[in-house]
Amino acid sequence: MSSHDYKSAKRPDPDQILVDIADYVCSGTPPSREAYETARYCLMDTLACGMLALNYPACTKLLGPVVPGATLPGGARVPGTAHELEPVQAAFNIGAMVRWLDFNDTWLAAEWGHPSDNLGGILATADYLSRLAVVAGKPGFTMKDVLTAMIRAHEIQGVFALENAFNRVGLDHVILVRVASTAVVTRMLGGNREQVINAVSNAWLDGGALRTYRHAPNAGSRKSWAAGDATSRAVRHALVALTGEMGYPSALSAPKWGFYDVLFNGKKFEMPRRFGSYVMENVLFKISYPAEFHAQTAVECAMQLHPEVKGRLDHIERIVIETQEPGVRIIDKTGQLGNPADRDHCLQYMAAIPLIFGRLTADDYEDAVANDPRIDMLRSKMVVSENEQFTRDYYDPDKRYIGNAIQVFFDDGGKTERVAIDFPIGHRKRRGEGIPVLVEKFRAAIAHRLPEKQCEAIETLCADQTRLELTPVDEFMGHWVI
Repeated sequence: MSSHDYKSAKRPDPDQILVDIADYVCSGTPPSREAYETARYCLMDTLACGMLALNYPACTKLLGPVVPGATLPGGARVPGTAHELEPVQAAFNIGAMVRWLDFNDTWLAAEWGHPSDNLGGILATADYLSRLAVVAGKPGFTMKDVLTAMIRAHEIQGVFALENAFNRVGLDHVILVRVASTAVVTRMLGGNREQVINAVSNAWLDGGALRTYRHAPNAGSRKSWAAGDATSRAVRHALVALTGEMGYPSALSAPKWGFYDVLFNGKKFEMPRRFGSYVMENVLFKISYPAEFHAQTAVECAMQLHPEVKGRLDHIERIVIETQEPGVRIIDKTGQLGNPADRDHCLQYMAAIPLIFGRLTADDYEDAVANDPRIDMLRSKMVVSENEQFTRDYYDPDKRYIGNAIQVFFDDGGKTERVAIDFPIGHRKRRGEGIPVLVEKFRAAIAHRLPEKQCEAIETLCADQTRLELTPVDEFMGHWVI
């Protein structure tokens, strides 16, 4: 705990981290062109995830106004639906859709997370403000403004995650969604440096959600709407700050009562690099499989082994899985799995499905598939261990690998080759291979939800970086209304 005098009423200068965040969103270095191009693909991928989520009643039952009838004609629109809402609830809707299937982008370091979760607050705010501007005969936001805000939010969330493990103290990573979204949305609303500092200080004062809903024996569907809740809360903080409401300058460092002493074991945050556009440039896409990211390469390994093992499932003696330390800590799970949210965070389940079926889709987490007795039969034969080299490569900032290896042993003494993959198709080092698959994921997702003419207009627009950047947000969002 801090040793300073916590009885002093003298108001301190703002914590440096609050200042750094505000300076970055108000006057930071312009993002790189690579960041803008990656952000375009991130936008496409994120909205694709939202469209896919609309196929699941467990998600759609949470969408719409917070209470029946509380709509806002001319408000923020929710893509793939007819909802028009005030921006706080619209942010929740979009955020919940994006995260529902655990299929959007990922950032892995000391902390984990999904930076595109911030799109809920960004897109809802941009559409709401743009529609107001059009009515007033003024120019609104362009999609370049949205991409810029995405890059900024990715950077804030991702740089914090590099060396600050909120999971180690039991807090969920969505705390960083709330902080990042608060900063960029406050700026989008016209907030100045002081108002950004005030808003972000309040975001930290909220504390953090417990990770209980992500882990056995309590894993459940809240993990699919937690980010929507966080980005929605951020919009509320931003709107409150714009009224002139005060902030709390030592929200982090206040002795005894601040975030560090109450929730972070008295430690200060470590910030290993300045804010720029590093995170968007290096973000990981979940392109092929809706699975917790520490298992992505394990799924690829299992897919490679499927042709060899599919006819010999009853003769498997054991399955050896090597993973990184975070993979062991988060998704190495035995025993009964009670729901889809439990299954998509179980390494053994995510490996068993492709070994048996040669696929892994969102439907494979539902009861109809999970009741197949072969899945638990294979899970019972799996041995999971940490590969220390995978762990070292995972934390190396120049690699950022997420390695897994699988080898299957049979009861007659035979065995498959050991299949090892260091980084998945969504990694920066596999962009050339991955982007065409991402584009196809996008096309298939929107075709499943939107009429053909709207799909054609959206695809044409998203394929052209310059045209997309120049497009008014209200026009872009109009293409997604059904």
